[in-house]
Amino acid sequence: MRFKTVTIMICAFVLAFSLLAACSNNNNNTSNPPENGNTGTNQNSPDSTDPGGDQPTAEATSRNETLYVNGIQWGPPTNFNLISGNPAFPINYGNSRELIYETLFMINMLDGNLEPLLGTEYSWSDDLTLHIELNPDAKWNDGTPFTSDDVVYTYKLADKYEINWTSYWDYISDVTADGPHAVNILLNPDNPNKLTVLESIELIPMLPKHIWEAIEQKHSGDLAEIRKEVNPDPVGTGPYKMYYYNDQKITLIRDDNYWGQSLFGGLPAPKYITHVIYKDNAAGDLAFKNGEVDVSQQFIPQVWKMWEDGAPVKTYLEEEPYYLAGSMPSIFFNMSEPGLDNADVRRAIAMAIDYDKISELAMSGYSDTLKPSLTLNTPAEMKYIEEDEIKSLQWTTDVEAANQLLDDIGAEKGGDGIRVLNGVRLGPYDIEAPYGWSDWNAALEIVAQNAKAIGIEIRTKFPEAPVWTNDLQTGKFDIIMNTPAGNVSPSQPWNRARTIMYSKGVAPLGEMAFWNWGRYQNDRADEIIDQIPTVTDEAQLKTLYTELTKIWLTDIPSIPLMYRPWVFYTVNESVWKGFPVEGDGSNTPPQIAMDGAGIKALYQIHN
Repeated sequence: MRFKTVTIMICAFVLAFSLLAACSNNNNNTSNPPENGNTGTNQNSPDSTDPGGDQPTAEATSRNETLYVNGIQWGPPTNFNLISGNPAFPINYGNSRELIYETLFMINMLDGNLEPLLGTEYSWSDDLTLHIELNPDAKWNDGTPFTSDDVVYTYKLADKYEINWTSYWDYISDVTADGPHAVNILLNPDNPNKLTVLESIELIPMLPKHIWEAIEQKHSGDLAEIRKEVNPDPVGTGPYKMYYYNDQKITLIRDDNYWGQSLFGGLPAPKYITHVIYKDNAAGDLAFKNGEVDVSQQFIPQVWKMWEDGAPVKTYLEEEPYYLAGSMPSIFFNMSEPGLDNADVRRAIAMAIDYDKISELAMSGYSDTLKPSLTLNTPAEMKYIEEDEIKSLQWTTDVEAANQLLDDIGAEKGGDGIRVLNGVRLGPYDIEAPYGWSDWNAALEIVAQNAKAIGIEIRTKFPEAPVWTNDLQTGKFDIIMNTPAGNVSPSQPWNRARTIMYSKGVAPLGEMAFWNWGRYQNDRADEIIDQIPTVTDEAQLKTLYTELTKIWLTDIPSIPLMYRPWVFYTVNESVWKGFPVEGDGSNTPPQIAMDGAGIKALYQIHN
């Protein structure tokens, strides 16, 4: 992959939470769906275009003071309430965390480091205690100091109610203040997962106790009522505040009293940030190409055509694959399905797939050559694998060898060209992804075509997303496509491995499972996944991840089809210039200029 010296770490976003633990949250996978955005619902929002109303007009922001973004919000905003489960930009959990609400530390996807923000440093006091020092200068945008009480409150809110970060309490026993500017996170001694607890300090947005405690009291602790709060003017510690919103756009205004000016060397360059809500990708892409949008998080087919047409468009990588790999959308097998329960059949399918064609036709070339592993093909993750030890088990596209493998195990072709193994006809098997996710749909069409060449019948099935979600979780599928969870901090593939292979606590077929959807079972894999979070020695970690990867390459419960960015980061420099690119020396990651350490881009761009 053309990463040169770039190292990569991808933090776990919304999907990681729904998959990490069997919690009440549904895995809807719509915070960053393939090509199509998530769909919001209407609300009676303030009429921001009414000059006589309380809200400012849409014409109130000048173009050279406003950074326009798209691809995050796909419907009219319903609320700005983190507790609601479906807040609008920029409160939506996991891809715009540092604009209004901030996290304790910022994850940098280039090197996997956690950079200071509300927290200044962290250390392990002992094997069960994470100590965090807080920035004494931090303040909420209403002027109230940010203290350890706010951190304790934010964490314990998720112990009190089932909300987005509740699953962390599987690994935490308590969070306590250590004076006004420090906290201690105490691990659950029965489940001491350091990796996951470290992840929490870069993922959980901090909430002001003095605001949300009053909201709790107002609703007598009724979570259903708390969720209904619109929270139109969120009190956060971040550099921006709400300005106005309506059904077409959401605009933030810079807080010129932002506490973090000394940390970042000043204020962000844009006075305003506006997310325009487009009806579909085509409308958003056209606006982006025309310079009406500065930062796009949309899937843009054949992005290079924009700069060939003269638009000042850039991606983080100058050459293919243009975007940094951050996930591996994969197909998962129902391990109880006759025929598919045979590892050799699964391997034959893996060998038959034309991954280059998937990259070219489904991903516009944004996926580099696939190298099957539990790790992404990036330096930050591959350092945990002994590549020479897994090489003999890795497959490549080889239809002839796939056919020979099926011949060798006695899978004979019938008169219709479809093979029969031990009396079981190898097909038809349905392969499933949500309707309208065009890159995934195209990828599965290729898989189905490739399978036919080795005598296995696969039919594509594209239901609406809610049906797909139910099929995924209940195991009502033959083969299904999804993205395994991202990483925990630091850049280890533990969360992805757990999502694919961990069988403990997984509900049986017919009941809801939030990971290991195919109900794969391997006792040694479970042991390794349990052991990794307790290990700090890098050599031992490498040994464990290599063994786990060899198990996966042998049993093949899933097949990655492509590498995919966690977020698409494409910029148009018609108005704003100086966005981070590979090799610029800034160490600012392409995290859409608003998430994690990507927020640093707002301090380096200029007109």
